[in-house]
Amino acid sequence: MSQRFQSLEAYVPGEQPADMEYIKLNTNEAPYPPSPGVIAAINESEIRKLFLYPNPDGTRLINKLAEFYHVGADNVIIGNGSDELLAFAFLAFCDGGRGVCFPDITYGFYPVYAELYDVPYEQIPLMDDLSINLSDYCGVNKNIIIANPNAPTGIALPLGDIEAIIKSNPEFVVLVDEAYVDFGAESAIPLTRKYDNLLVMHTYSKARSMAGARLAYAIGPEPLIGDLRKMKYSFNPYNVNRLTQIAGEVALQENEYYVKMREKIVKTRESTVSRLSEMGFLMTHSCANFIFAKLPGVSGYELYSALKARGILVRHFSKPRIADYVRITIGTDEQMDRLCNEIALIRTR
Repeated sequence: MSQRFQSLEAYVPGEQPADMEYIKLNTNEAPYPPSPGVIAAINESEIRKLFLYPNPDGTRLINKLAEFYHVGADNVIIGNGSDELLAFAFLAFCDGGRGVCFPDITYGFYPVYAELYDVPYEQIPLMDDLSINLSDYCGVNKNIIIANPNAPTGIALPLGDIEAIIKSNPEFVVLVDEAYVDFGAESAIPLTRKYDNLLVMHTYSKARSMAGARLAYAIGPEPLIGDLRKMKYSFNPYNVNRLTQIAGEVALQENEYYVKMREKIVKTRESTVSRLSEMGFLMTHSCANFIFAKLPGVSGYELYSALKARGILVRHFSKPRIADYVRITIGTDEQMDRLCNEIALIRTR
């Protein structure tokens, strides 16, 4: 390996053990399948076309996304998951003279990419309640990445705060990663028509039940999207496969299905929060499809381990400030009932 990468700490995805059948509440996937039309669209006729390359521009899907969000086609780019688009953004907008900042507790790929591309970066500490302090990001004169809602806390900034950050850093790119926005926060996409330094990123993985399809998109001013396209065509022009593009189109057409699914997830989230509160848990205010929770007197690792032994996977992070927490993806009502019942048994050991 190249010497410059020998000290690189790679991103660690949520575990997927195969030693038994688990209830998987550790990777923030949707608990429900894609819409019926998406399943039907991936048919034998389309599979037989896999000998052909996909459309490198993703023209039909991009036009559908542009129509859905009331922006121009030149304001949209699609990618092989959010991680790929994040990589393009780091390459396009960050270098030794234009660093980047993001919270110290957030999506773990941000510092990985900064290290990978040798970009100077600052991790700004969250406040004691694990929320973002608006003033920390105003006038920092660096590129900024904010996950909104944040992960793993689930806490969302109001749109007014996002706009204040954009306005106070006019010469730098503000990237808002909205992977979880559909579960209770307000999207900054309308602001992309107003500001030339804003990029908003969405994924199909959470709110559209397509984590396995690897599909995401970014929306922003034409010059910024053009820069991302240049990175894409310098790396992998055929980055989104034929079947995924078809699934992405149909999912937009069946948006009502996904709205109902998200409403169900939010309802399950709130009922789970209520039950865990009754058991003594402390939680952040989540606007995402997961809960960030701790039980006083029980370490996060201890709770994670006890649940894993009982066939339930949740996510534990070892960072000192959040080591007492576990992140719990919202599953079906039945899965969350099982979770709460098992926690009750663990507490009475």
